[in-house]
Amino acid sequence: MKLADVLILSLALALVIIGIHQTLTVGIGYSYTIFMFAVALLFWFQYRKTKKAEEEEKSSPKSKKKKR
Repeated sequence: MKLADVLILSLALALVIIGIHQTLTVGIGYSYTIFMFAVALLFWFQYRKTKKAEEEEKSSPKSKKKKR
């Protein structure tokens, strides 16, 4: 996992914690935006992870056929 992936995941976790705190103190209406940013970061993380897996699959040689 690259540094950017770690930062995205850490920021998403931090936003979830901040959102929970805001929910408990002022209500869900005020923390909704924070939760949406956290979800967007999680989607971005998943997109990067999937894109990396596809690139690795594309760059690796095709499965070798067994000689009979």
